[in-house]
This record gives sequence, structure tokens and C-alpha cells, in this order.
Amino acid sequence: MIGAGKIKQYTNVLDKPLSKGKQEVSLSAFAFLFSELVQYNQTQVDNIAELERRLEDAGYAVGARVLELLCHRDKGNRRETRLLGILSFVHSTVWKVLFGKVADSLEKGTEHEDEYMISEKELLVNRFISIPKDMGTFNCGAFVAGIVRGVLDGAGFPAVVTAHFVPVEGQQRPRTTILIKFAEEVLQREARLG
Repeated sequence: MIGAGKIKQYTNVLDKPLSKGKQEVSLSAFAFLFSELVQYNQTQVDNIAELERRLEDAGYAVGARVLELLCHRDKGNRRETRLLGILSFVHSTVWKVLFGKVADSLEKGTEHEDEYMISEKELLVNRFISIPKDMGTFNCGAFVAGIVRGVLDGAGFPAVVTAHFVPVEGQQRPRTTILIKFAEEVLQREARLG
């Protein structure tokens, strides 16, 4: 008999388990769509800072949705309440869902107590982008910084998140560092929780 086994029917797309179905997006399709996003926003702005802000805003919307999806599917609608817990969640779980691997490193800033850094040797959004000389320090990592900010804000950890290039000796391309500077209220709450 064909189809004699029990098949669980899902009424809501969010209820489907993560392990079912193909979870990858074609790299060439993503590169094309992201390129179009950058080109469109480039025609709408006058300077690099405004372009990076628009990419960050687009990433923020993605981050808010990724947090909702992962909390619903993986955590039974529970969210992290501790600083190191949410950083570990972003560094490992969110990064793995978005980029297929855990981020290269998560570090605490040495100069300021409220700064953390997620570093990636070759960030996917910067891999296929060639930056003209007249655009100087433009970093498409602003999109990923927006994703991280969206996840953190949605989880109740407001922060200023920026993307920076950091030169690495012996390598042609610099690594990208996502700098997270948490709001004072986050540090106060963390101190109260002990």
C-alpha cells in the first residue's frame, strides 16, 4: 500500500522542524540578490555612511525575523536573558543558520567593558563584492551588523553594532569584525542578575 505510514501534517509553516527539507539557498542566487540590494541602495544615497545605514536597516529586519523563527523552533519560545547566553546564541546558532558555520571568533573588548567582537575571516556578504576606489572604506558587513542588532534588540539587549575591516598580515583581504557595544542598561541588568 502506498502511503500506509503515518505522516504528520503541519498546519503552520513555522511548526515544521528545521531538519526537514533543503535549508540552503543557492550561493549565486544570494550573491545576485545581495548585489541588487547594494546597487539599488547606492542609487538612493549620496554618501557611504548613508549606504551602510540603509544596508544595516535591511539587515535589522532580517535579524528580528531570524530571532523569532529560531526561538519558536529551537527554544520553545524561550529567549536568552543573560549577556553571554545571547552572544553565544548569535555567534553559534544564528551564524550557523545564516552562513552554514559558526563565526570564527567571539571576543570581549579589552579597552571597554561593554564591547564584544565577532570576527569572520571571509564574511559571505564581502566575498563577492569589489569596492571601487572612490568608495574607500565601504563595508557590506553593515548588512550583517544590522542582522546582529536586530537579533539583540529583539531579545532585549539594545546595542550599537558596526562592521569594520581589520587587516591581517599575510592575507590580501582583511577580516571583518562586527563590533557590539551594549547599552548601559544591559550591563546594569547583567550586574543585578549576578
